Amino acid sequence: MKNINITELPNGIKVISEKISYVKSFSLGFWFNVGSRDETPENNGISHFLEHMFFKGTKKRSAKKIAGDIESLGGYLNAFTSKEHTCFYGRGLTDHIEKTFEVLADMVQNSVFDPKEIEKESAVVIEELYDIEDSPDELIFDKFESNVFAGNPLGMPIIGTEKNLRAFKQKDLLNYVNENYTSDRFFIVASGDIEHNDLIKFAKKYLARKFRAVNEKKRQLILNPTTDLHVQKETQQVHYILGKITYGFKEKKRNIVSVLSHILGEGSSSRLFQKIREENGIAYQINTFLNSFFDTSTFGVYLSTNDKSIHKAESLIFEEIKKIKEKKVNTVELDRAKEYLIGNMLMSLESTTNRMLRIAQSIIYFNKIKPVEETVRNIQAVGAKEIREISNEIFENSNLTRVILSPKNLLLQKVA
Repeated sequence: MKNINITELPNGIKVISEKISYVKSFSLGFWFNVGSRDETPENNGISHFLEHMFFKGTKKRSAKKIAGDIESLGGYLNAFTSKEHTCFYGRGLTDHIEKTFEVLADMVQNSVFDPKEIEKESAVVIEELYDIEDSPDELIFDKFESNVFAGNPLGMPIIGTEKNLRAFKQKDLLNYVNENYTSDRFFIVASGDIEHNDLIKFAKKYLARKFRAVNEKKRQLILNPTTDLHVQKETQQVHYILGKITYGFKEKKRNIVSVLSHILGEGSSSRLFQKIREENGIAYQINTFLNSFFDTSTFGVYLSTNDKSIHKAESLIFEEIKKIKEKKVNTVELDRAKEYLIGNMLMSLESTTNRMLRIAQSIIYFNKIKPVEETVRNIQAVGAKEIREISNEIFENSNLTRVILSPKNLLLQKVA
């Protein structure tokens, strides 16, 4: 593709860059195709915990110096962990890309995982876990995925468990990094005012450690039958999800589900928002979601309301589902949904960080850079017939699962 270069280094690490000459900055990410999906119940949470620990000191830098070396140049350093990836990234002005590269390289190669820092940071991450426990609108999504992915690593929470967080030792972190942070899962991705050859030069200069070549563990998707789940918790509202598993990134039908999701419950003009919030005033939060992985996604409806309104809200959700299953979406509504999705995507690409994220996910999931134009064409190709067919497939009664988080158990109607 124009302005994008890909090089596989002799050690198997891939370097991908996108040259954007009209900006004066860059976004640089060190990606590892490793996340909580690669964990076991015994070490669940270690990928996310490592994300924290990589910032806590190397053989030549303290935690303060890691941050200071970048921030003193007006730059920014951060990281995130998902169920399938871990990314360490920096942003800054073009003149400072080598320093940012060197700091990131130092972190992923030379972190010492000091036992004292492990003890302190475990307390910090446990507080983060408590924060999620105190946020029912976050917690319910963890509970939903643990339910629909029961028996599969995808069902485990990214943050892990308090028991595991208290138990992690230096040797656990070192062993996990050695086993999982391999060359074939390591991607260096940059977007902005950069030169590809500079990145190759930096990689040869600063990546001295010999990473293991290959992680031979294969990810499997094991799906078991699910039932409704009630989580009893003292909350002011009832939090509710109705959903199921559907197509992942590798499936073309995911585009149809994405358009369906927008029509049904994304944005203020969506059917559920208009029906439940605007017309009936019985929920502040009401939306659909599509959370995707390589080979699967979770799709559903989320709302929060009071215990007196939950039955009516659920009935209205079922009504809207019935309508979209039985009647074709009109052209105006369909075109509006597609334009919204395309517009949001294109506007997001005005950020070098979002461009870097998109490129990385494309190369990891598809082993190629998927052109923006291809994504636009795939969205535009979705028709009313496909929306109706996918609605009937997804909302087949026997496959829907409910998760309810509330102070007391609620007897809700059967899925209609």
